[in-house]
Amino acid sequence: MHLILTDSAPIPWFVAGAAIAAVTLVLLYAGNRRLGVSTGFENVCSLVVRTPYFTRSAISGSNSWRLPLLAGLLLGGVISALLAGGWETTWALGRFDSEFGWGNGAKLAWMFGGGLLIGFGTRLAGGCTSGHGIFGLSNLELPSLISTVSFMAAGVVTTNLIYRVIL
Repeated sequence: MHLILTDSAPIPWFVAGAAIAAVTLVLLYAGNRRLGVSTGFENVCSLVVRTPYFTRSAISGSNSWRLPLLAGLLLGGVISALLAGGWETTWALGRFDSEFGWGNGAKLAWMFGGGLLIGFGTRLAGGCTSGHGIFGLSNLELPSLISTVSFMAAGVVTTNLIYRVIL
């Protein structure tokens, strides 16, 4: 199987899994930190929004390590794309386009709405899929198990609803 946008071969799953495990272990054992990307959004917001929520020590105190982690994620994506032959922005949404034929503005609204729902779910669950699914499960945390099962179940139901019922 090849990547959709660049038609290049993906990194083998076991290499990516080992790298994620290594990052998780280094964060935990070297710095007593929890892996999770959704909290990083709060860190980014804390740089520009000066409300009590974003200036609390739980957020501002982790800027020194979480912001470089987020920058590394972005840089890793750029390097990966460059090694795969580059990238180009596109509004093409594949089957979504062929079924609905929406313009770019409607697609942007659709993606914005999806982002709001993801953000709501992330806050409702107390963390994102990476935080619960990778770090929480590896620490045998029951809330992470419940959250991860909920994320997966919602994905299965949504996919089946869209592709078997709507389309």
